[in-house]
Amino acid sequence: MTVEQGLLNVTSEEGTLVLAAAGSWTLTTAAALTRTLDAAPPPLPDDNGQPGRIRLDLGQLDALDTVGALLLRQFRDRSRDQNHPVLIINVRPEHIALIDAVWRAAEAEPVPPEPGRPLYEAVEAVGQASLKTARAAVELISFFGQVCTALLRVVMNPRRLRLTALVYHMDHTGLRCLPILGLLSFLIGVVLAYQGAEQLRRLGAEIYVVNLLGLSILREIGILITAIIVAGRSGSAFTAQIGTMKVNQEIDALRTLGLDPMELLVVPRVLALMLVMPLLTFYANMVALFGGAVMSYILLDISFHQFITQMRIPIDFWDATVAMIKAPVFALVIGMIGCYEGLLVSGSAESVGRRTTKSVVESIFLVIVLNAFFSVLFSTIHI
Repeated sequence: MTVEQGLLNVTSEEGTLVLAAAGSWTLTTAAALTRTLDAAPPPLPDDNGQPGRIRLDLGQLDALDTVGALLLRQFRDRSRDQNHPVLIINVRPEHIALIDAVWRAAEAEPVPPEPGRPLYEAVEAVGQASLKTARAAVELISFFGQVCTALLRVVMNPRRLRLTALVYHMDHTGLRCLPILGLLSFLIGVVLAYQGAEQLRRLGAEIYVVNLLGLSILREIGILITAIIVAGRSGSAFTAQIGTMKVNQEIDALRTLGLDPMELLVVPRVLALMLVMPLLTFYANMVALFGGAVMSYILLDISFHQFITQMRIPIDFWDATVAMIKAPVFALVIGMIGCYEGLLVSGSAESVGRRTTKSVVESIFLVIVLNAFFSVLFSTIHI
């Protein structure tokens, strides 16, 4: 009897089932070979009623790989479990080593996993994260040096500045940012006035809502809101634009043409952001104060004239200008990180999205850290 596709020839002798392997016992025939071995009939008992034996002849086997050797072992083990001893004969020398290696590997006990060490793993994770952060900080400082060098070259030779690109980015990062920035700033002013009025009314000091709004918005809230919106809107756009150029190999083409990507792509974006950031901050401050004045008029019946008169009492020159000092620094950080992450895109759309998200997170984090630094510095020098 011949079984499927000529892989196995089956004959019966007294108490012995003779299986003659044929063809290729490899991965390509694994499915057919499995069906063939499963369909092989069991050996008949001998004259004494003892379970029959199986003799497997591999002399006519054309090819054998690890899959075939593993199926051969599984067939032997299954037959032994059914009390049918298996004798394998006429194995070719080139097949002996393969069968021995596969069967030995199948008999090997799995290596037990090492016991967990939570404290060690936690310390190791912290150390690796610290090293990664340190390397990223060094690379960012190096990029900051390159940006400063490129800006210095432009200042020393203004003809190197691409005025069209500068105006374009000023329009996109400044003028087109006004609607969303104005809306959010107005709402921030409304919320601050409402919350301040609720608390100060209990003390009979409602008029000091104006002082609260003036100092908090002009010194801290206005510049922070502006920086966060610019980081989420313009910084992410810088990363996505430059990252897409990196994916399309346009930056490599620029270098091939002898053009410096720093001067062509980074400097116009960073410089445009540094120019429009103080204007955006002033705009946000005025709109937020207007929102606070509207809410103060509605809740506390404080007129606009009274609001302006009261706000001039605690506000001095430095309170009105400290945000303008922070604005160019924050703009430099946001623009630099947006361009830096865009240049690190590694050639896939997924990388563009990952770097864009990372640039926003890093920009907001550094803006808040720098804002805390400025607050301590200005407090120390009594500004």
